[in-house]
Amino acid sequence: MQYLNTFLLRIGRQLAWVAILLMVMVILLQVFFRYVLNNALPWPDEVARFLMLWMTGLIAPSAYRWGGFVSIELVISLLPKFFGNILIFLLLSLSFFILFIGFKLGLDHIKVGWIFNSSSIKIPLFIIGEQSKPLKLAWMYMSLPIGIFLLILVNLELIFIRVISICDPLLKIKPDPDKESLEV
Repeated sequence: MQYLNTFLLRIGRQLAWVAILLMVMVILLQVFFRYVLNNALPWPDEVARFLMLWMTGLIAPSAYRWGGFVSIELVISLLPKFFGNILIFLLLSLSFFILFIGFKLGLDHIKVGWIFNSSSIKIPLFIIGEQSKPLKLAWMYMSLPIGIFLLILVNLELIFIRVISICDPLLKIKPDPDKESLEV
């Protein structure tokens, strides 16, 4: 599970960096057109939002795996290691069920996205002699269930690590090759 997550999250991080780079370029293009040429383009705001959603969905699982989300560790640090691991296991199990519900809701949201078109993003089919077609919002909405699915995979890995640490507290779990924060 750890190797699968490492592979998928590496790809996600690389795509997230590309998305943030493109987002910055699109925003700078809009600033140039709006304030220098005094002629705002209709599409950069929506493209930047599209890229931001995908960037977030692809980078959040890595942040979750590395402990980058806000957490309160005071109670866990006051407990003996065994009981702290039990508490973390229970919280991760609760998180799993919440993520699962979010995944199902995200899939339902995609279904609605196939009905609606983007107001300003068009697929440039004029390049091949066809008429440009508006992009379906489902492509934007897909970032939610894909990001949550990756979060579920990370959550399962963290649950397995907790179970192993509860059953054998002396066993050292090999940390994530990308970051040294998965040690139990």
